[in-house]
Amino acid sequence: MPASRCTKISTARAGIDLNRAGTPLLEIVTEPDMRSSDEAVAYAKSLHALVRWIGICDGNMQEGSFRCDANVSVRPKGQAELGTRREIKNLNSFRFLKEAIDFEIQWQINEIEEGRKIQQATVLFDPDSGETRVMRTKEDAHDYRYFPDPDLLPLHISADWIARVKSELPELPTQKRERFINEMGLSAYDATTLTSNQEMSDFFESTVTIAGKASAKPCANWVMVDLTARLNKEGKELADSPVSAAQLAGLIQRIADNTISNNIAKKVFEALWNGEGANADEIIEKQGLKQITDSGAIESLVDEVLAANPGNVAEFRAGKEKAFNALVGQVMKAAKGKANPQQVNDLLRQKLAN
Repeated sequence: MPASRCTKISTARAGIDLNRAGTPLLEIVTEPDMRSSDEAVAYAKSLHALVRWIGICDGNMQEGSFRCDANVSVRPKGQAELGTRREIKNLNSFRFLKEAIDFEIQWQINEIEEGRKIQQATVLFDPDSGETRVMRTKEDAHDYRYFPDPDLLPLHISADWIARVKSELPELPTQKRERFINEMGLSAYDATTLTSNQEMSDFFESTVTIAGKASAKPCANWVMVDLTARLNKEGKELADSPVSAAQLAGLIQRIADNTISNNIAKKVFEALWNGEGANADEIIEKQGLKQITDSGAIESLVDEVLAANPGNVAEFRAGKEKAFNALVGQVMKAAKGKANPQQVNDLLRQKLAN
């Protein structure tokens, strides 16, 4: 009998990776105009803020929505021509961008000083070692696989189309920053911070619209400091803030009209955050936090404190300013924090001068 034969048939399968299919890619290439890692990072951060501001990218660097490649070359001081470049690919954080460029600059300098030539290459950055390593070399243009594409037709964009698109663009961060400085009197630092992202900028403007332009600086302080600190502490985004722009504006209005002091305002803010009232007025009324502004009542408290603290009085009159602060603290304690601080200061100095 002929020997039996078993035939094994295998079926090969091919797959298509549709990762990011349908997702447009925007690549922005600059001239070699930057002279340090700090300049490169500042540019990348500005670009990152812009694409998020106009809503074309979420800017998530860890997920690859926004990546940076850095071409690095060095040249001897006084030489006009740049040296051979090496391209650092796929940097996914601003910190890595700076570290990679700084390492690559020093590496290239060391190579040249040791008499070795820089070879054109694509390199990767290793965050663990803080070093770059070669992925592939590119000795000539053909290594880039350049080729003509005859299927691409010329693209003509009309001036009318450009003008229409420009007119539909939102106010950009730079324009808004200038407006905050010129119209609201904010410092360059405050304006820059508030326009670092659109969410914060919109929240601030909504607060100012209700509180009034005269309160722009206090609004900026509360948004940038108190609100942001509390959001960071609890790991919340601005969109999830328990305190709305309207509620914060109401709180700032009560500070402006001397209904409450800044210290009491922090208690009201805490209560708003915890949902203990619909607005600042309700919380102030419910908890009896209204500031004491009656001069007679404050003067009575000042007299009591001066009589009870002769040692502090003697120290202040001997030139020790700290003693004055101690007296202010005693008056505020007696008033349970509700006395107007400026009135307390003025009355104390007036009486101690006599």
